[in-house]
Order: sequence, then C-alpha cells, then structure tokens
Amino acid sequence: MVKLNFHHGAFHIETIQLARVTIVGSGSMLPRRALGRQLRKMRLREGITQASAARAAEVSPQSYGRLEDGLKTKITDLAMNALCNAFSSSDVERRTILDLAQEVRQSQGADGGWWQAYAEVVPETFNHFIGLEESAMHIASWEVALFPGLLQTREYRRALIWAEYPDMPPENVELTLDIVMRRQEILERSDFHFEAMIAEPILHTPVGGPAVSADQLSHLLAVSRLPSVTMRIVKRDARDLLGLITGSFVVFDLPPLPVSRMRQPSVAYAEGYFGRVYIEGDAKVALYRRAVERLRRVACSPDESRDLVLEARKEWEQ
Repeated sequence: MVKLNFHHGAFHIETIQLARVTIVGSGSMLPRRALGRQLRKMRLREGITQASAARAAEVSPQSYGRLEDGLKTKITDLAMNALCNAFSSSDVERRTILDLAQEVRQSQGADGGWWQAYAEVVPETFNHFIGLEESAMHIASWEVALFPGLLQTREYRRALIWAEYPDMPPENVELTLDIVMRRQEILERSDFHFEAMIAEPILHTPVGGPAVSADQLSHLLAVSRLPSVTMRIVKRDARDLLGLITGSFVVFDLPPLPVSRMRQPSVAYAEGYFGRVYIEGDAKVALYRRAVERLRRVACSPDESRDLVLEARKEWEQ
C-alpha cells in the first residue's frame, strides 16, 4: 500500500523541509521531548559534542541523537546518571532528568495512538502532526486557502483529494477520509479548544460543486457553536496584511507533563505546496503567536463570522 502525502488542511507533495522534531505516538511524546531538550541544554552549556555524550552514556551516537531528538530509544537511569556526571549537572538538574526518564518509561504504554493503525499509508511526518494535535490543549489555526481539516466535511475533503490525486485508488480515498473524520473527534473533548481563523475568500471558493460547498458551510456553522471551537472570519478588507505574508499556520499549546508538571513549550507549524516545517523555540514561536494576536484584532466576532458564513451559503444554494 502506498503512503499518502498529507497536510492538515489537504494534501501536498513529498515533504522536503522539516525542522528538528519528534515523530512518535502521543503517549510518551511530551516527556521524551522534554528530556531531550534538558539534555541538549546541559550538553551545549558544557561545550560537549554529541559523540562525547554518547561515549559517556555508553550508547551509539545514533542512539544519543535520537535521545536528544525525543525519539524512541532505550532510557536507563544508569545512562542518565552518566550523562549528568558528564554535564556537571546540579542536584536539581539530575533529579529533573531522572524524573523525566521515569515519566517516559511510565507513559510508554500509552504510545501508539489511534493513527498508528493507519501506519501503512500515513507518513511519519504527519504522525507527528496528529500527535501534537492529540496532545494539545489549545490550537490556533490561520487558513488562507482551505478550511482547516478539523472543520471539513467528508465530501469537501473528498473533492480536495480528487483534485490533487485523481487516480488515487478508491480504498485509499476512503481510508484517508476515515483518518480526517477520526481527527475531528478531538472537538468533543472538554479539555481542548480550537481557535480557527479563516480568510473570507475561502467561503466563496468552489470545492466539489455548489452542494458540497453549501454543506461545508452548514457544517461550519454547526461546529462553530461547539464549546471547544471559536471560529472567526478575517474579511478581505482587513487592515492588517500580516496573515497574507505568513500564509497558513498552526500554533499548538501543549499541557504540562502529567507527573512532573514541567511546562511544555508551544510548537508552530507552517506549510506550503513544496513542504512543511515545524517551528520550535520560544522566540520563533512567539512570532507566530504575535501573528495570531494581530489576526484576532482584525477578525470578525464569532457572531459576525456566522453571519458571513450564512450569506456565503445563500450564494451556493441559489
């Protein structure tokens, strides 16, 4: 079975740009990421290479690289203590590392989210996106071309698939649609909030014909009233053009780790036809967070946004 190329709104060609990210199931993803960040910070502080750190932990350079990247690899207290010794860690830092290592081991049983059942067709890079989506407590999304995947109807998404992959086997089409619908179950969670900011032209973009477009707008009206969803339209004549410059993007706000309660930094995601990139680091993510704030200032209120959707739906129903 051929692996499909996904992005969160639709599909595009092979990924050619990818920042240093974690690609694992959501169970141990957050503690693994936290452990990797802490180890990297201490190693760089001491001016130690990854190769030297690997020798200290008595693991291969590849295994140590996976450890810092938050990927699945064996984690023992013996290796963690050896690294803490090599990095001249304080007692507090050592305790933090050992606590995170324990948290990783405890959460490994939760690895392998529902999307792992689709591993034959979903690329690992999109596994990471779904893992972040499932782990997030808040997602802010800005879309300039298509409705966000979490708010799409099955037929709207089907039309997008056919537009880009007209020869895709029907069974792959249905499997892809099943994944999209399963992702949307996150909107039923009480501990999750999705903030969707949508460029007004999307309301008037024909996808799948008038009936499909009208049904998509009806669905948008319905889901916009869910407690977990805030939907706001940015009109064509909005005074701030930053959203056109940034292009579509997503900001994931992650919860503290369940055991150590360590804060998890947010992650941003941006995409284009030729690739996708995950952005980490407080300073870089802050640029996208400021873009979210500016979009909020020029976006319509939720009620005004629903009025715009209603007007657009009338066009498709004529």
